[in-house]
Amino acid sequence: MLMAVSNDWTPRARLLAACAVVGLACLRFAHIHLLWADENYHLAASIFILHGEVPYRNFWYDKPPLDALYYVICGGYAGWPLRILDAAYIVAACALIWRFARLWWGEAEAWAAALFLAFFTTFYLPSGIIPFSPDALTMLPEIAAVYCAYRRRAFWAGVWAALAFFANPKALFVLVVCAVWLFPQLPMLAAGFVIPVAIGFGWLAALGAWPGYVEQVWHWGFIYARNSPQPHPFETGVRTTLDWLGFQAALAVAAIYAFLRLKHDVRWRLGVWLIFSFAAVCMGLRFAPHYYLQFLPALVFVAARGTALALLERKRTALAILILLLLVPAVRFGPRYALLTLDNIHHREPRWNDVILDLDSRQVAAEIRALRHPGDTLFVWGYRPSMYVYTRMLPPGLLWDSQPLTGVPADRHLHATTVVYGGEAASNRELLIHTHPTFIVDGLGLLNPRLAPSVYPEVRAWLAHYRLVARTKLSLIYQKSGEARHSPRSPLP
Repeated sequence: MLMAVSNDWTPRARLLAACAVVGLACLRFAHIHLLWADENYHLAASIFILHGEVPYRNFWYDKPPLDALYYVICGGYAGWPLRILDAAYIVAACALIWRFARLWWGEAEAWAAALFLAFFTTFYLPSGIIPFSPDALTMLPEIAAVYCAYRRRAFWAGVWAALAFFANPKALFVLVVCAVWLFPQLPMLAAGFVIPVAIGFGWLAALGAWPGYVEQVWHWGFIYARNSPQPHPFETGVRTTLDWLGFQAALAVAAIYAFLRLKHDVRWRLGVWLIFSFAAVCMGLRFAPHYYLQFLPALVFVAARGTALALLERKRTALAILILLLLVPAVRFGPRYALLTLDNIHHREPRWNDVILDLDSRQVAAEIRALRHPGDTLFVWGYRPSMYVYTRMLPPGLLWDSQPLTGVPADRHLHATTVVYGGEAASNRELLIHTHPTFIVDGLGLLNPRLAPSVYPEVRAWLAHYRLVARTKLSLIYQKSGEARHSPRSPLP
């Protein structure tokens, strides 16, 4: 991956490295016809925003506002607009970590960092790297905050940490890293963080969204975090982390090599960044693949130094080990890009278990588009936000999926019924039955009958006013009976 190990890179070497970064980022175009669970939710929210709806006030949204606003940039559209946006974000993050590493180390480390970040946001489990979840959106402001902390620009480090906070509450760990690095400048760091956070909170309050924000992001978020679905979270964490490090072995080995050679003052600062970034991964004891994206920039940064040193000191051996370790994720995950590209060229649906729900959602959307009229609304029972993306329809009120109605989070509702949000869920069901969507899609009952709408008496009575008009392998599509079919979006109480 490195074209040289000195800081005297030729223009041709720089061009090849830059093209490699862009090329790796653009491989996600192979997913142009697919949507992933951690992106379709935010895409749907962005569509609602573009129709004038306010998150937390007009529709339930259990993530910080920046996650939805990011997808507003591409108009809430899947396909080319989405993948171009994501590729541009990856390139921007790579450019920033290049700048940071060049300032701290030199040009060899800068290109190593950029190439590593592009490579390892391309070759891993697609569910962990393709969708831009809060963890993915944290990467760029995290790098920016730590970069500013290194340059002793405490106020701007706080501003970037605040921006990351509005994408992911776990970005508070980024603030902690900056606080440790900038201990004598804590007041300026605090000012940089508090001012944009106060502006953001004030904006939510002015829109009447503050109570919903507290309930949906923080109350629901804390309940979700303390109710891990893992029966043995420590064992799961160790196993998942070792699996992740196995595919990121090139980074792990290079980081260890660097740490053995770093000076004490550098080692402790980078150690702080690594430790608190990994602490963010551990929050909630779920260890989902995308959680490790908050740890990735720190590991990449240290590994870039180790790689440059190894190539300088033991060029042939280091290069052979590096290529071998990079082949593991490339061989494991690379063929999928080729297969998806061929599927796209030949207009075939991918034969891949991970995208079964998305393919079913596309089929449901096609059925609804054949029946819908302007002003029609949609409610989806289950967690299938992609149906809103593919139809670009609005929900009839605050609720638009069944998590806050059953009290069972989406990370387990396909197979379990353990309620973590009981009394609030019952209140939300009462709110739901006073809305009158044109279409209702049951995208969960066929997968887990114990959480079907008919299980809840009030929802069953509500559903009786609808007739089954179509079905797919995994979903039931209902349309409102009688003359009241064209009901507008109901006002909120």
